[in-house]
Amino acid sequence: MRTVIIGAGGVGGYFGALLASAGHEVAFLARGAHLDALRTRGLRVSSPDGDMAVTGVRASDSTAELGTADVVLLCVKTWQLDAVLPHLKPLIGPDTAVVTTQNGVEAPDAVAAAVGREHVLPGVARVIARIDGPGVIAHVGGGVLTFAEWDGGSSPRAEALREAVGARASVSPGIWSELWAKFAFIAPTGGLGAVTGAAFGELRDDPDTRRVLADGYAEVGAVAAAHGVDLGDVAASTLAFLDAQPEQGTTSLQRDIIAGLPSELDAWTGAVVRLGEAKDVPTPVNRVLWSVLK
Repeated sequence: MRTVIIGAGGVGGYFGALLASAGHEVAFLARGAHLDALRTRGLRVSSPDGDMAVTGVRASDSTAELGTADVVLLCVKTWQLDAVLPHLKPLIGPDTAVVTTQNGVEAPDAVAAAVGREHVLPGVARVIARIDGPGVIAHVGGGVLTFAEWDGGSSPRAEALREAVGARASVSPGIWSELWAKFAFIAPTGGLGAVTGAAFGELRDDPDTRRVLADGYAEVGAVAAAHGVDLGDVAASTLAFLDAQPEQGTTSLQRDIIAGLPSELDAWTGAVVRLGEAKDVPTPVNRVLWSVLK
């Protein structure tokens, strides 16, 4: 299987190394010092599950140099997506699958508009990893890639990718529910965390912030239902998920905003408000968070 990784950061570097270590042909789109390191020294991943080192890495800052692929793993942040989309076409062959891994629920539609819905496999990446220096990825935990065809079904290309990634991949018949369930957690938690500066433990233990989170999760559930995705009692299930997270945990949105870096605020909290307005679903908690943070 020939795979091109767009965005060789924590997510792309980790799954790219998994595929390369399994003997598959992998190429990376990268830039700057990270690109130079991939070309000269290869890719190294430190991981509690065992370190990986990939030598002879093919990497470029141009998709035209990489050619068509069987699979494109699209691993850039949501705010980087618009800049990448015009450059996808050189990678697309008749049966190429573009797997989206972005947080939020709008990326699959944006990619479909650029390359055609028939090429898009909506996906969810559950991995904690980051760039730890040029050509070096630090994998902290997790490491599961879930995806499916647009209608939630499988296909020969989806099964081929699942087999290539191995035990850390799955094809989900409920991929849209998985996307929305992750969205229900990250948007209110990230927004409230950024406003308060508090980590997961404090947010969930204080009765007032816990209530705000529950209301924020319920709002996303109502928006999801209006868009045809039933998440059930999403407030209860998402609070249970939060309760199982590390006490000092924070979201990338919170960390980026506090550090003054570009963030995914528009694709998280902004999208809750935007998608709610589209279906006349009120989202007062998320709207306040969006109004303050933007």
